[in-house]
Amino acid sequence: MAEQQQFYLLLGNLMSPDNTIRKQAEETYDTIPGQNKITFLLQAIRDASASEEVKQMAAVLLRRLLSSSFEEIYPGLTLEMQTAIKTELLASIQQETSPNIRKKVCDIAAELSRNLIDDDGNNQWPELLKFLFDSVNSQSVGLREAALHIFWNFPGIFGNQQQHYMEVIKRMLVQCMQDQDNPQIRTLAARAAGSFVLSNESNTALLKHFSDLLPGILQAVNESCYQGDDSVLKSLVEIADTAPKYLRPNLEATLQLSLKLCADTNLTNMQRQLALEVIVTLSETAAAMLRKHTAIVAQSVPQMLAMMVDLEEDEEWAMADELEDDDFDSNAVAGESALDRIACGLGGKIVLPMIKQHIMQMLQNPDWKYRHAGLMALSAIGEGCHQQMEAILNEIVIFVLLFCSDPHPRVRYAACNAIGQMATDFAPTFQKKFHDKVISALLQTMEDQSNPRVQAHAAAALINFTEDCPKTLLIPYLDSLVQHLHVIMVAKLQELIQKGTKLVLEQVVTSIASVADTAEEKFVPYYDLFMPSLKHIVENAVQKELRLLRGKTIECISLIGLAVGKEKFMPDASAVMQLLLKTQTDFNDMEDDDPQISYMISAWARMCKILGKEFQQYLPVVMGPLMKTASIKPEVALLDKAIPLLVGVIGAADSRAKENVNATENCISAVGKVMRFRPECANVNEILPHWLGWLPLNEDKEEAVHTFDFLCDLIESNNPIVLGPDNSNLPKIFLIIAEGVSNESIKSEDACSKRLANVIRQVQVSGGLWTQCVSTLNETQQKAIQDLLNTA
Repeated sequence: MAEQQQFYLLLGNLMSPDNTIRKQAEETYDTIPGQNKITFLLQAIRDASASEEVKQMAAVLLRRLLSSSFEEIYPGLTLEMQTAIKTELLASIQQETSPNIRKKVCDIAAELSRNLIDDDGNNQWPELLKFLFDSVNSQSVGLREAALHIFWNFPGIFGNQQQHYMEVIKRMLVQCMQDQDNPQIRTLAARAAGSFVLSNESNTALLKHFSDLLPGILQAVNESCYQGDDSVLKSLVEIADTAPKYLRPNLEATLQLSLKLCADTNLTNMQRQLALEVIVTLSETAAAMLRKHTAIVAQSVPQMLAMMVDLEEDEEWAMADELEDDDFDSNAVAGESALDRIACGLGGKIVLPMIKQHIMQMLQNPDWKYRHAGLMALSAIGEGCHQQMEAILNEIVIFVLLFCSDPHPRVRYAACNAIGQMATDFAPTFQKKFHDKVISALLQTMEDQSNPRVQAHAAAALINFTEDCPKTLLIPYLDSLVQHLHVIMVAKLQELIQKGTKLVLEQVVTSIASVADTAEEKFVPYYDLFMPSLKHIVENAVQKELRLLRGKTIECISLIGLAVGKEKFMPDASAVMQLLLKTQTDFNDMEDDDPQISYMISAWARMCKILGKEFQQYLPVVMGPLMKTASIKPEVALLDKAIPLLVGVIGAADSRAKENVNATENCISAVGKVMRFRPECANVNEILPHWLGWLPLNEDKEEAVHTFDFLCDLIESNNPIVLGPDNSNLPKIFLIIAEGVSNESIKSEDACSKRLANVIRQVQVSGGLWTQCVSTLNETQQKAIQDLLNTA
């Protein structure tokens, strides 16, 4: 009993708001053997005198234990213990008075049952199935709820008996969905039916057999939404996503209901968005089916547009310096995203005629919110309606440009947004046809000093425009572009110093980088106009809130350097590298999400490209952070940028010189780690042959162990690139292993020495291959192989 009391204390501490207490409790909990945990947790759940919180915590932990450690714990229990657990759980469901705890115990029963279906599909807990059938027909609402909850949680519970019980399952669901007295039973039955359909999504005959349940599910969707419960609606979205064929016989009704709910402003925004999600998802998963119901789709378009008009008046908006992420759950964002997806799903041939008139009307509305929504809608459909819009691009662009001088700043913002989006969606046609009109409109909008938010967005649109603009088209505007950007940069630098505002400066710096990147050597005359100010920003913008500005400026400097070439950039190169290295000395204090990290690594890759061999001297310092990124912070998505830099370093002419060899071996190891732990960040097949050619590592023993471990992984998995066609790389691999042994990079106590010895023994068995491999080795190397076989 004392032990159980201690365990209750422990459960209390596991819920403690105090981190130290909670952490200590977690450590203690982890040391309790699995079997004891089950006993204690079950006792806690069954203890009528324990508090609701303690019982709830115990139930959550027991479910978690069965889900994560079933194989380690359950099979080792005695048969009595296994039977006792099953009996206790069923007794608890029948006797528990708190609905919340009962539900949690149902979750445990479902989890246990999921693990007790054997390889042949037999459910090793037949008593639970009997309990389900009895409970569904019970007079007790609580037991009916419990049965449905278990079936909802684990619809595969009947295992290989499912076909046999098909009619019973169907009858059970229909009966519960028609329970007139208990709305919660109707809701649960509809969710269970949805869950069952989803778990049998590829069984066409079953979906057909259960299609007459759909009207009941739709009715429950409607009812439950008005009870403030959107769980059945969520099930409907999932069905639209993974089993859209199930909806085909009642597609009209499904769409009508979704449209009705979406249009009902009495419901919450979340519910209306979910209802719209049903239609939008179907446009992606069952476009052909949906194209037969274009009338309803056409009715859903005004709903999306109406959501996009749902904007707040915000006095501060134009002056905001921090770009808050748009409320991703706001109606405006949801409507825009839905429009984008439905246009891509159904195609412009269907969607553009449905929306064109609406947008034209909105753009003429005296209320700014409608004009804003119309322009944002135009941006959203560009990708999906590409072909159809391209045909009328001329009139669209001329019309949109008028709104760059709209009286309302947020409409001007939306006009910049549409231009930026079209510049990307219709490149390079857009740039070729409209360069004169677009560049002058954006430059003019960028002068809107009293609305920094609009200025910044105009600069962002200019970036989109120049990124895909052919060089020859941009050159005639270079002078005007550069002068405008310079004037704004100087003004915004002053503002940064006086007021600390930075939003426009961040965008302008990137605009300058983008123009330089496109103009290349034609940017040389303007180099001295910008470089001093840019260096000044990197040197002085050290506060935390200026990290993004600093990162973007570092990017800008390196892009300008690359554009104007080594000769022009060289006098500043050393100073710039010192600035970068200064940032990088503080690298260890940077937080994982520091935006500067990714800009730094890209900048180094560019500096390496500009400086070529002269970059070598900076390698030892640059490697630290790169290694840190590769091994400690693999979630920082820069590794794809780091790889070219690492490969460039390793391939440099004097990379193996005495003063560079350690840095180089660090790089080789880093490349290996990226391929091993983050293969999605690198083109592994392309890099592997090079990596093999760089081995073995001779100086850095610690990193050598990592590389040999990875080499073993590759050989043991019969990697075709490493082994080569017909094992033609094996002699090379033998040489690497022999070198590793003779310079003591491989020690007999290392785990990988045993693995390498096994590789060699496998080759020994096939005579011809063995001779081939050994004959390429000199005496010292042959002895090393022999030593490895003797000691490992």
